[in-house]
Formats: sequence, structure tokens, C-alpha cells
Amino acid sequence: MKPIWIVDDDQSIRFVLEKALLRENLPTRSFTNPRDVLLALDASGADDGPQVLVTDIRMPGGSGLELLDKVKQKCPGLPVIIMTAYSDLDSAVSAFQGGAFEYLPKPFDVPKAVALIRRALEESQREQVAEERITEAPEMLGQAPAMQDVFRAIGRLSQSNVTVMITGESGSGKELVARALHKHSPRANGPFVAINTAAIPKDLLESELFGHERGAFTGAQTMRRGRFEQAEEGTLFLDEIGDMPFDLQTRLLRVLSDGNFYRVGGHSAVRANVRVIAATHQNLEQRVKDGAFREDLFHRLNVIRLRLPALRERREDIPMLTRHFLYQSAQQLGVEPKRISDAALACLGDFAFPGNVRQLENICHWLTVMAPAQVIEFKDLPPEVSVDAMRPADASVGVPRLSPAAESVAPASPLGLGEAPLPVVPAQNAPTAAPDHAALGHGADARDLQRSQSWEDGLEAQAMELLLSGRHDVWDALTQRFESRLIRTALASTKGRRIEAAQKLGIGRNTITRKIQELGLE
Repeated sequence: MKPIWIVDDDQSIRFVLEKALLRENLPTRSFTNPRDVLLALDASGADDGPQVLVTDIRMPGGSGLELLDKVKQKCPGLPVIIMTAYSDLDSAVSAFQGGAFEYLPKPFDVPKAVALIRRALEESQREQVAEERITEAPEMLGQAPAMQDVFRAIGRLSQSNVTVMITGESGSGKELVARALHKHSPRANGPFVAINTAAIPKDLLESELFGHERGAFTGAQTMRRGRFEQAEEGTLFLDEIGDMPFDLQTRLLRVLSDGNFYRVGGHSAVRANVRVIAATHQNLEQRVKDGAFREDLFHRLNVIRLRLPALRERREDIPMLTRHFLYQSAQQLGVEPKRISDAALACLGDFAFPGNVRQLENICHWLTVMAPAQVIEFKDLPPEVSVDAMRPADASVGVPRLSPAAESVAPASPLGLGEAPLPVVPAQNAPTAAPDHAALGHGADARDLQRSQSWEDGLEAQAMELLLSGRHDVWDALTQRFESRLIRTALASTKGRRIEAAQKLGIGRNTITRKIQELGLE
């Protein structure tokens, strides 16, 4: 592991941090001024530089903010923690604008400082792997089985000129698939021309596709080549083909049938040497039944069909796509790529993404601009994501419904031994309220709750039964049941509001979000 570099003219600060990090088995290297740090960076290779840099903001011979700027030029991905005894707004803003990982005001609590350094260390290691993947990233990303099927199909079609129909929801990346099909086809050296048939007015679409002759209509002062001619010896991508006007469908069918077309106002046939790839988010079979789409054109286009999965069907790809888009956004804006915390990633992983990959890309652009720190936390996510994360899945009872994954830890007999749910009784001297059976779940009976002496007795009996059964996962099994019931009850009392439930339980909102995910309580 590469060392953590500490830069401070105060010997006591350096000593305290060195000893604290040494106890954590983290190597360190200390400096008293920025000049020596820059000389050491110039002299060190890729394997000898720092993993994390912790620097004071005011030192003789240089400023920590100036050092931050120069270090970021040399090592863009290096997490830099800024320390200062002068906790003013300008310093904080300047630190974050310069790409600081975090801002640590003095005097600081040593364990908290070490925890912050360790978090920066983990982020640094994680981002190194992510950057390597991004550097090697192909034109399309996806590890989910559904995307692997798409990649295999593109590979099988790589030596073919056959017409392809791509189906999938809006924003799922249909044009990327079309470009990949073109790139890996015998026509790769030819042009790739795309047109969204739903975005062009009906009056202009015919001219856009087939071109027009001079004088064909008012304003046609010169001959114009259409998209079919522009895509000669290449690929023409017809996006949202389901919205094409019916009369134009007939002209498209003729081109696909015999390879000839006429410009608007023209009398000479033009030969088209073009591969057509079409895409739609609509159900074309239903459009055919409704009489809105020609059946013969449908069969002409539907030679090979590729279905592109929605993002919610490939949630395992969300972390990789998020980091890719954050890196891409930073490159476009000329800023330092932001990192994203596990809690924020977990929240994105739970979001439905009605706009699919395009929506995730837009969210990453928004975060690059709007997130205040270099590390994106749950609180930094846009409202539509964070509000959705806190919305109960079952509005009828105000708490999230258990997913199938959680049924092994929460139902009346989760361990297959016929035990009853852990009994729940009110605290001593507290008024007895009628139990919310829907919130407690499993058909709990109020009389059973009243007969229970204490939940500790029930827990002890349950633990003994499991221990005597010879199981070796008693701790995990009972802890999961306890946490699941506790969180469900807290959410019932707050009508599904997670932040309020976390406050009542005395835990952080990131903790309750993580627990809900781990226990399958979505």
C-alpha cells in the first residue's frame, strides 16, 4: 500500500497523525512545507506517490490550496484532505472548488480524522479500479446477463448486412446498439446516419429521408440529398419507426423491397445501397392490429429483433454506468471527476429510472455540477431520486413490503422450526396501545402479545431452541429478525418516512437505507 502523506508545519499535528495511522497499520510520510511535497511528487514514480494527501491550509513557504491545485494537475485522482484552524467559508469553498476530498477543521477528534483518512483511502483504491475500467471501457457497458445477450447478438451479426429491429424503452440506449452494429459490420467504413422519425414534422420527413429536386416545393431552391443517399454504402438508423406516418411507410417499404426510391419532385429512380436498422419503444404488433403500422413493412423490418433491457432490469450495471457518466461529465466540463459513496450508489440502485440510461446520465451531469463535495453522498442526490428512496413500497400500510429475499428472516417461521415471531410488549409504565396488526405482520394476535411475559424471555427461548438444533448461524438469524422487525415497526410509526424513522431509532439515515437493502425490506 502506498503511504499517506501528511503536510503540516506543526510538529505536534504530524506526530499525532503519524502515531494514530501507525496503530491502524497505515504507512505515512511527513512534510513541513508544500515545496518538499512537490519535489517528492516529481521524484516519485506511479508506485511511490501518496495514496492520500492530508495538508494544512496555512504554512510558511506556501498555501495548502496552492498545493492542492498543483497536486491535482499532477495526480487528478488523488484524494486531498485540507486541514485548517481557520474555519472560514472562503477557505471551505476554495478547498472544494479545487477538488478537495474533504475539509477538516482544527482542532479535530483524532479517531474521526483517522476514519476520514481511511474513507479517503478506500475511495482512492476503489476509484483506481474504476478509472482503469473506464479507460478500457468499450462503446457500450454492461455486465448484466440481459446485456451480455445483446453483446452476443451484436457479435453474431458482425459479418451480416441483415435488417435489424431494436426494441426497448425510451432512453435505454437503442442508438448505441445501432452504432455498435454498424461499427462491427462490413459497412464500418461507410457513414452512419441517424434520423428520429418522430421528431421531424410529417411535411418535412419525406424530404429528409429521400431528398428533393430543385423547385419540388416552395423554398426548394437547390437539389438536396436525403438521408438514404447520405448513408450510401453505410447504415441508416431509423429511430422511433413506430411513429412514421402511414403514407411514408409505403415509400419505405418500396425502398426495402427493391432498393430504389425517388426524390421529392424527381422522376429518376435513385439506387440505395444502405443497411437499415430501425428502433422503437412501441409495441409494433399492436400498432399493426390497430391499423397504424403496415404489416408488410413490419415483417420487412423485423428480420432480426434485438430487445434492449430497461435499466431496472440490469441494476447490477448501475454502479459501473454511474462512475462512467461521472467521469464523462467531468471530462466535458473540465473538472475533477467526483466519487460516489456506497449509500448514494445503493439509493441509485433502488431507483426505478423511468428514463433509463439517459436519465442516469442526466443525473450524473446534475451531480457533477450541483454536488457540493468531491464525494457524492445520499443527501446530494436529486429530489426525484431521494424522495423515491424514502417512499414506502406498500402505501396501504405505510411500510415497505418484504421482498422474497427477506422472507427467510422475517416470517413467522423463518428458520423452518415452527417458532412464533419474537414477542413485543410495551415498556414498563407506558400506556398500552392497540397493536397495528398490519404493521407487525404475520397475523399477530393481540392476546398473544398480552400473554407474553417479556420479549427477552422469548428471545432466550428461541436462541436456546436454535442452539440445541445444532445450527451455526444463530447470531445472524436472530439479529436479522430483530433488526427487520425493529425497522418495520419504526417505519410503521412514521408512515414510511425513513429519515424520521432513523431519527427515532437513533441511527443515521444512511444506516437505515443500508439495512433496508440488506434485509430486503424494499
